[in-house]
Amino acid sequence: MTTMRFDDLKQYSDVLRARSGETVTVRFVEPRDAEALQNYFRALTTRSRYNRFLGAASELPPSLLDQFIHIGEADRFSVVATLRVDGHEMIVGEARYAFDLNTAGIEFGLSIDDRWQGHGIGKALLKNLECRAASFGADRLFGDTLRSNDAMISLARKSGYGFMPSPGDWKLVRFEKPIDVEPRDIPCASWKLAALSRPLATSPHAS
Repeated sequence: MTTMRFDDLKQYSDVLRARSGETVTVRFVEPRDAEALQNYFRALTTRSRYNRFLGAASELPPSLLDQFIHIGEADRFSVVATLRVDGHEMIVGEARYAFDLNTAGIEFGLSIDDRWQGHGIGKALLKNLECRAASFGADRLFGDTLRSNDAMISLARKSGYGFMPSPGDWKLVRFEKPIDVEPRDIPCASWKLAALSRPLATSPHAS
């Protein structure tokens, strides 16, 4: 797994380009983001929140918000996608992912601000998650979503994910993509460097 320095999170920030041309920064969530992140979730439509949390929720419960803003605990990480709007940083998307060392898989969930959907931000964020998964030496990246979540299913399909039933819940569908990228070939510069810092980083699948 990647050796990460949580005292210097800025080194893990990535600057991406959305399809519509906007510059999007993807960075780890920090404690200072708590209020902005909660406001982001409150501003999502009821349907988007339902899709993200697989059930009704008007905001993040305090315990879950605390987990979001303290990254790295139990190999769980949260990121936000931000834009500069009128000189201010605005959260337009988020993702949370967890690495399971036993299965070498990374499970994730994400959402995009309803007002910014259709700009290619979701696709850019998903590509960034694939870089992060490769840097961990993960074999696969996967998530579960409601069968009615057409937007997430379409995004996953266009991004090359396969589909299968979600274990234990017929209302969900699982989308999964194998990660088979050499550390030197990871397309995100910061995560290529992080991967190369791993012991025996010649291959993410080295035995």
